[in-house]
Amino acid sequence: MIAFPDIDPIAIRLGPVAVHWYGIAYVAGFFAGLHYLKYLCRKYYPNGPVTPQHAEDIFIWIILGIVLGGRLGYVLFYNPSFFFEHPEAIIKTWQGGMSFHGGLIGVLTAILIFTRKHGMHFFDFSDRVAPGICFGLCFGRLANFINGELFGRVTDVPWGMVFPHGGPLPRHPSQLYEAFLEGVILFTVLHLIAIKRQRRFEVSGYFMLGYGLCRFVVEYFRQPDNIPHLQHGIFTVITMGQILCLPMMAIGLALIYLSRRKGTPVEHPAAA
Repeated sequence: MIAFPDIDPIAIRLGPVAVHWYGIAYVAGFFAGLHYLKYLCRKYYPNGPVTPQHAEDIFIWIILGIVLGGRLGYVLFYNPSFFFEHPEAIIKTWQGGMSFHGGLIGVLTAILIFTRKHGMHFFDFSDRVAPGICFGLCFGRLANFINGELFGRVTDVPWGMVFPHGGPLPRHPSQLYEAFLEGVILFTVLHLIAIKRQRRFEVSGYFMLGYGLCRFVVEYFRQPDNIPHLQHGIFTVITMGQILCLPMMAIGLALIYLSRRKGTPVEHPAAA
């Protein structure tokens, strides 16, 4: 068993103002994704339809998509009955409750509105944005770990940890599993595809499939959500997170297939 690191969830205290690691993770993920998108467009696709200026212009829309979509996704996917009875709680994001799948829908909506406004192809943009999302996934899961939340199931593996709010038994540090798989590994795969000659739809397809697979597997190690209606029936054999990943993986496979059949070849990267 490994001791859980004693890290204060509050990174900085400025008088009455407390800056949490979770907030820092969100900001770091936003800016890392933005700079990666600009770097990709500038170095590898200088003549492509997406420019560094486009990345700057869409930045605030993607932030809104993540925050609003993530919160509404949690409300609708995980605990709709509670929030319908207590609508005032919807805005209390500081009490926790964000959904990646909802945030993804928010991001895709922002890209759809932006590309239509500028006469661009949706997947030309999403194929560039997809790898950068992995920064937010990695930083966010690390912040979950620091907060001691979203921990794993009880285990006897040597690296199991006793989390402050997880009872006396060691558990899987599933947040770290997700940070590594969804952040490091998935980013590496998507980046390598993005900088090589590839077809439209391809990077987006591998992101949807890759994230869906990683999350689906990690859910077997992650403690199920402590929400009453998610503890019975079908949820005894499959989690809400896994259910939401199934259409993601199906869409990913469809996009990969489409890229092979009808995807327009992307120009050779400038640095290839």
